[in-house]
Amino acid sequence: MMTGYGHGTRRHPRSRGRTWSRSGPDRVTLGIVGVICAVAGFFVLGIVLGPVAIVCGWLAMGRTWTSRPLPPLIALVLGAIDTLLAIIWLAGTTAPGGGFW
Repeated sequence: MMTGYGHGTRRHPRSRGRTWSRSGPDRVTLGIVGVICAVAGFFVLGIVLGPVAIVCGWLAMGRTWTSRPLPPLIALVLGAIDTLLAIIWLAGTTAPGGGFW
C-alpha cells in the first residue's frame, strides 16, 4: 500500500468499481411504485394509497419541480386526485343523508 507516501485512503474511501450514482434506479423504482399506488388507490384504500403515491412521486422527482420525469409526475397527480376523491367520499358518508344523494 502507498498510504505512507502521501496517498491516504481518507480522500477516496470508495473503491473504483462503486462510484456510480445510487439515486438513479431508486428514483425510477419510487416512481413506478407511486404510479401503482395511485392506480390501486382508485379502487381500494384511496385515503391511504393516495398520499403514499404523492410521497413516492415527490421523492422520485428528487424533491424539486425542475426535473420532471413522467412516472413520478403521473404518481403525484393521480395521488392528489385519489386523495381528494377519498376525502370527498369520506365527507359524503358522514353527512346526515348517508351519502352524496
